[in-house]
Amino acid sequence: MLGIPALLLASYFFLLTSPEPQDPGGEEEAERAARQPLMSSEAPEWKPDARSSLTLQEKWTVFKGLLWYIVPLVLVYFAEYFINQGLFELLFFRNTSLSHAQQYRWYQMLYQAGVFASRSSLRCCRIRFTWALALLQCFNLAFLLVDVWLNFLPSIYFVFLIILYEGLLGGAAYVNTFHNIALETSDEHREFAMATACVSDTLGISLSGVLALPLHDFLCQLS
Repeated sequence: MLGIPALLLASYFFLLTSPEPQDPGGEEEAERAARQPLMSSEAPEWKPDARSSLTLQEKWTVFKGLLWYIVPLVLVYFAEYFINQGLFELLFFRNTSLSHAQQYRWYQMLYQAGVFASRSSLRCCRIRFTWALALLQCFNLAFLLVDVWLNFLPSIYFVFLIILYEGLLGGAAYVNTFHNIALETSDEHREFAMATACVSDTLGISLSGVLALPLHDFLCQLS
């Protein structure tokens, strides 16, 4: 991982080629010739709508309608990043050949694999009620928190399955939330609605960090 910045630096200086100098007189003609229309001439010309700029009242109305999707996504990200930031290092099994660092890397890999798979599954399965995903993710958090406290799981492979499942829930909640918003909002409200929903994951991650790090220190002191 530490070699990646050096690799990027080397690719910048040795792989990229500098643009050839151009004749100042013909620069304007070359630029005009290089321009291509983004749409065919038959396409209707876009005209700015007077209602493209939403009023504060309209934004508040759209925001209230988005809470049905924003709150579950906040809960999903809060629960999964609470697990990732506060519990991964404490889910340590000694009855395996994997070291502590290797176990942590496997947790991260399985989580990302679950997220990747579920974010790519929208055409196969669309989930309308994302509240169910939020409740299941919160159950994952409670279950792993109890295991950190009591150490009742007999094998690390149970944790592998739970973390893969955690990633599947997180990716499914993300992609279905934005897909449902895109389908269920009007054209004039869609841009504002999508931009507003983008703060959900950031809010959930930030809240989980505020609570997970002190809890992690507290659990370390107990053990």
